[in-house]
Amino acid sequence: MERSDEVLFYVGTYSPEGEQGIRLCTLNRSTGDMRVLEGTSGIENPSYLAVNRAGSVLYAVSEKDEGEVQAFAIDPGSKVLSPLGSIRKTEGGAPCYVSISPEEDRIFVANYSGGNVNVFPLSEDGSILEMSAQIRHTGSGSRQDRQEAPHPHSVIPGSTGDRLFVCDLGLDQVIIYRQKEDALVKQAAVDLPPGSGPRHLTLHPSGKWAYLINELNNTVTVFAKDEQHDELTVLQHVSTLPEAYIAGSDDSGADIHIAPCGRYLYASNRGHDSIALFLIDGVTGLLEPADWQSTGGRTPRNFAILGGKLLAANQNSGTIVSFHIDGDSGRLIPTGNELEIPTPVCIKALN
Repeated sequence: MERSDEVLFYVGTYSPEGEQGIRLCTLNRSTGDMRVLEGTSGIENPSYLAVNRAGSVLYAVSEKDEGEVQAFAIDPGSKVLSPLGSIRKTEGGAPCYVSISPEEDRIFVANYSGGNVNVFPLSEDGSILEMSAQIRHTGSGSRQDRQEAPHPHSVIPGSTGDRLFVCDLGLDQVIIYRQKEDALVKQAAVDLPPGSGPRHLTLHPSGKWAYLINELNNTVTVFAKDEQHDELTVLQHVSTLPEAYIAGSDDSGADIHIAPCGRYLYASNRGHDSIALFLIDGVTGLLEPADWQSTGGRTPRNFAILGGKLLAANQNSGTIVSFHIDGDSGRLIPTGNELEIPTPVCIKALN
């Protein structure tokens, strides 16, 4: 199905089980034009997705009070999804993140309201086996409106699947775990300034640095990364908002990604409704704010970099807007194209 000038991607949404919650879409690499090709129903609120390297299996959380995670086989020709194996309970509410181990033998799930993190082994065909390990966080943070309890928001595997970086918005911590036999063993915890609300973490292609977006105080934290010793050392905190902008109650950081070249970092701002561009110092890893681009819609919860473009998912305006990435500056240039999809909250390329 995919042509040389096209990139295929899936979109996860907040939607009832009977509606097409996952959409298969195509992006034209040259123009930035996007189209919906197919839709998949049968799963409630598939708010976060992950696709394996072979492009043969998609994993989706079902973000509801009694959380679930489900696998879908991707048809080799049409790329249409079909349920694969059993649906697994996450034993926690509001699962909001799923990731795949580097060895692709396990998946990891973060349950936001449940306060727990799961490990599920995978069978050879990619279907999900019974849970092999989980851990429940305890404690609270400084903001009683948002940090009254633990809120794991993402699980990022290290270079090997036995090491996990868990961002807990409720605890103001990035917690590092190792998986040993059938247990998650806590190795270290990195404290963030009170009221930060750590949300998503991304690792630099060089392996030297990690970058964290904090939801509650609209900042990015830069870490030096030493996986051998399970260490993240804070190097910098920088605002995701323009200096002259006065943040309001609707402002919150959401997503973070690094361009494949490793020179540019992007972070999304809800409320300000923008993508912030930072230049990455190739020697120190420190960030320099460079630009802010409107996403052309409201509440950019998620965005993705694919096919030389950046696609921003505007949750509250029901649109995905495409931007060309300028190779010399990293700046985003609107292509003039947008795709209407109700409540888009996750974009994943078909590898």
